[in-house]
Amino acid sequence: MYSPHSTKPSHPTCHPRLPHDTKFADPLPFAFLVETLRPPKALTQRRKASSSTATAYSRNSRRASQSQSHSEFPFWQQNWFLVLLFLVAMAFFALAIFLFLGLNMDDWSPSSATAASSEGVEITYGTTLKLMHERTKFRLHSHDVPYGSGSGQQSVTGFPNVDDSNSYWTANVYIFSGLCRYLPGSFGFLYGNLLIVRPVPGTSAKQGDTITTGTIIRLQHMRTRKWLHSHLHASPISGNLEVSCFGGEHDSDTGDYWRLMIEGSGKTWKQDQRVRLQHVDTGGYLHSHDKKYQRIAGGQQEVCGIREKRADNVWLAAEGVYLPVTESK
Repeated sequence: MYSPHSTKPSHPTCHPRLPHDTKFADPLPFAFLVETLRPPKALTQRRKASSSTATAYSRNSRRASQSQSHSEFPFWQQNWFLVLLFLVAMAFFALAIFLFLGLNMDDWSPSSATAASSEGVEITYGTTLKLMHERTKFRLHSHDVPYGSGSGQQSVTGFPNVDDSNSYWTANVYIFSGLCRYLPGSFGFLYGNLLIVRPVPGTSAKQGDTITTGTIIRLQHMRTRKWLHSHLHASPISGNLEVSCFGGEHDSDTGDYWRLMIEGSGKTWKQDQRVRLQHVDTGGYLHSHDKKYQRIAGGQQEVCGIREKRADNVWLAAEGVYLPVTESK
């Protein structure tokens, strides 16, 4: 039984009751919790700003890397340069076709020239040939390299290779316009270093005329247009008469004159016929020997002039393109 004066429950299993005036705190409102868990507005704005900044920076970085990757290539690998190079190449190709079609072939045709391959072919003015030293088999050669001593003029040497284009010499310049088309493969590209055998000024000799023993001729280097020349300067190795290339198309003197002397009973110069070339001014014979250069023209042998007749003075007309003999009317 419950007694108003008793503080203990009458039944042991009952929970104690709280006084009527006991007040509980109101539960936290939901809005307050949401606001509490939400990040501050300033922080959110800073994050948005930093995100947009990072995006812009990424875009700029990509653009910079692309432009840098383009600028890393040298100019000759740029597209504009390759296009320009292609256009220039096409222009040169068109010019070559134009010149090829525009050559005057009247003075030089396959029927009027013979690539010498047999003995006994007569040599005429206008013939393009190589002079071979009989004993060493080296070809008379020149290139645009001056002597380091003596006259300092363009050097002349003996060259061992048969198919070297710098060993060709020709007679009479009138074949020049069509020469490059009908040279055999061993003549090299275009004119190479060809010799032009020409008559001395003041004679009546013309293209296609034969050349007899005792005739004074000139030999012109086809590529550099200079003349086979000699004088009293000492040759670099042996100290004999220096042989050089000198002058130009319209610049020639008696230092370019050579007398053709045929060995044996023949009177007319023919291919594979033994000949000597004697320099008119000095009296020296065109000569070569086993003495070779070691530096600039390494492996090439000296060509010089010697006043005595020797076995090393003998030369032969070897490879060449020979014009036919002009029939006298």
